[in-house]
Amino acid sequence: MKKFGKILLGILVLILILVDLTIGFSLLAIVNIPRFIFPFKSLKIYLSKISNTLGEWTVYGVRLIMKYCHGDSLEVICDEEFDMDEWYIGMSNHLSWADIFVILVSANYRIPLTKFFMKRELWWIPFIFLANKTLNMPFVYRHSRKEIEKNPELRNKDYETTLHACKRFLRSPSTIFSYAEGTRYTEEKYKLQKPIYKNLLNPKTGGMATALSAIPNINYLVDFSIIYKTHKRDSWSFLNGDMKDTKVIIKKYKIPENLKNKNYLEDKEYRVNFKNWIEKIWDEKDQIITDLKF
Repeated sequence: MKKFGKILLGILVLILILVDLTIGFSLLAIVNIPRFIFPFKSLKIYLSKISNTLGEWTVYGVRLIMKYCHGDSLEVICDEEFDMDEWYIGMSNHLSWADIFVILVSANYRIPLTKFFMKRELWWIPFIFLANKTLNMPFVYRHSRKEIEKNPELRNKDYETTLHACKRFLRSPSTIFSYAEGTRYTEEKYKLQKPIYKNLLNPKTGGMATALSAIPNINYLVDFSIIYKTHKRDSWSFLNGDMKDTKVIIKKYKIPENLKNKNYLEDKEYRVNFKNWIEKIWDEKDQIITDLKF
């Protein structure tokens, strides 16, 4: 009987989230039609602000669904103050497909709308495609190390693509988000990397450093530390409530002045300094997760 109840809960949560996203992105699509008819910069900025508001409403809908179906099982620990008229850069550890919902809900009306870099290979998914077009969540294609070794010019191409994508974030205050580990944590990946951290994979800093190069008015980094009680991390476990006991710790860090207005591709000292700064935060983050584990 309990198993049957979980199945019903999972189906209900899936339907409610799909309805919420369908309504939200339908409104976003309608609101943004003038952008494609009258491609004026001032109009794009104005519609971007409206789109951010609609985006927050859509995320709030997901927040209500999670609260209704999973109760008060998401614990957000945050003593920081944020300005909704500022730009931020965000990062997190990456454990599950569900992380995106957990981060969006945790950040909802706390910081400016969180916007993710998305893999270009996912453009065909309707909600992701609409997020790209209406919320300025850009697609970024990054070549593999082997491809770059064969053709070093691809590194410049990836860098310029990322810089260009970041310019879209300037239209309205946003939180530009990246999964610092670059991939989801698994025991297999952990054993392969052999990182010095107890709970984390090694951070990859290129994407964040490039974003910071493109948007010099970002003054703070926001770090999300996600802790799940269960080791079940698939999408169905999120929908049926197996992952409902979750902690999110939000910390804010002032970005050092020597890490602003730099060229990540050409400035080796900047790359080293940025990497060292993130790794220092990663050490603190690893200890926080250890201390607050279920």
